[in-house]
Amino acid sequence: MTALARQDTQNHGLQERVAAVRRFNRFYTQYIGVLHDGWLDSPFSLTEARVLYEIRKRDGATATEIGRDLGLDAGYMSRILRHFQKSGFVRKEKSSEDGRQSFLSLTARGEKAFAPLEARTLSQVGGMLGRLSEPQQDHLVEALRTAEELMSERPKAADVILREPKPGDLGWIVERHAVLYEQEFGWTGNFEGICAQIVADFQNKYDPARERCWIAEVGGQRVGSVFLVKDSDSVARIRLLLVEPSARGLGIGKRLTDECVRFSRECGYRSITLWTHSILTAARHIYAQAGFKLTSSEKKKSFGKDVVSEYWDLAL
Repeated sequence: MTALARQDTQNHGLQERVAAVRRFNRFYTQYIGVLHDGWLDSPFSLTEARVLYEIRKRDGATATEIGRDLGLDAGYMSRILRHFQKSGFVRKEKSSEDGRQSFLSLTARGEKAFAPLEARTLSQVGGMLGRLSEPQQDHLVEALRTAEELMSERPKAADVILREPKPGDLGWIVERHAVLYEQEFGWTGNFEGICAQIVADFQNKYDPARERCWIAEVGGQRVGSVFLVKDSDSVARIRLLLVEPSARGLGIGKRLTDECVRFSRECGYRSITLWTHSILTAARHIYAQAGFKLTSSEKKKSFGKDVVSEYWDLAL
């Protein structure tokens, strides 16, 4: 294929993708009634409804913060707020620390005006989901989450925090391993059960002096995890290292692995071992960078696939 023909093919592919996005925009805006004068048969436009929602949700945010996060022009935001104040929906309270700032909240009248709008929104979305089976609902929610991640501003490495697990985190670790490994590698069979057993063993036998779990988080969203568990008095084991696709490239896998190595040294372990597979090239690269050495491998049938399982070790 010539360079010109290749360029034509690429342009055609881009045009088809643009058309697909525009087609979905037309479908969804019509579906949810954006084109009507009042949002969900309310006296508010969609923009006004969003501003009301943000004021109620945040209860104490400034007009500048809400306008910035919604991408609204300052003049437009100011006109909306004047209308809300005139209608008795919103109150402003000057900051005791900075008189130039005012915090916004809904009045009782504003809450009353917002309540039916919220009820109709929940009914509309619930009705949309209700027409789908539970697996279809999960598929739709996952697709929407993926779209949001791809279209959102890319987080920076400095935005990542590592923390201890909270209620619900351990179940999330099992779920995300099962879902991601099925999507990316086609692993099924007993893989989810193995992950669940590892998590259950950690929870039931947890030794706080010599074991840890770290959750990586960006903007309040879980994006990674790892366990460091006691294999013996002298050997620690890394388990279930995971980084969400949306957060890859931020060095999260390296940070999680480095935390395991640091903590193992503090605890006096002499070495760290781990079990992985040859197909997990990104994880293997992280382990090699951290100084781990491949010590053995074995071809086998696991998780419905032909795999090469590997053992890596690091002397401390």
